[in-house]
Amino acid sequence: MTSSANFSAPFIRRPVATSLITVAIFLSGVVAFRFLPVSPLPQVDFPTISVGANLPGASPETMASAVATPLERQFGRIAGVTQMTSSSGLGSTNITMQFDLNRDINAAARDVQASINAARSQLPADLPGQPTYRKVNPADAPILILDRLDHIGGGLAEDREEHGTLSARESQIASVGDGINDFSDVLKPDGGAFMASDD
Repeated sequence: MTSSANFSAPFIRRPVATSLITVAIFLSGVVAFRFLPVSPLPQVDFPTISVGANLPGASPETMASAVATPLERQFGRIAGVTQMTSSSGLGSTNITMQFDLNRDINAAARDVQASINAARSQLPADLPGQPTYRKVNPADAPILILDRLDHIGGGLAEDREEHGTLSARESQIASVGDGINDFSDVLKPDGGAFMASDD
């Protein structure tokens, strides 16, 4: 008789005890699974930084060539960048960079700031301010989107002032986390303009 037969013989002779042991092992596994330190669907936060720059009145093509391109050239030299996307609109451009999971987000932010400083001399001289950056979580999604269209034809200065007032009020709401405010001036076919605001 082989050793495998000798091992299985007691379980064959005692089927009830074998069934109880099997059930006990299964229940023990179910209980132990609840205490595992690894989640079945872990929350992974990729280190991500978004950079924005504004040049009022500039076309999307100008923003892409004169603002986004010099910044992208500098950002491409940062170590650990796995993905970089950019979008340019009327008077604004946004560049989003995603880094390796083992990349420290604070160190990456310092590298981004250094790259912005290095690219400043290549940006348009009439750029009203330094490009800004912020840390973002790509897993976060907005739970509320406000969209305002000014069809009356009011001035853009008034629209921007109203947008700033709305943003300030939103920041005072309790339990509000990271808010993303996007302001864009979109020309209407008749030559007028309306303001689009996504919060």
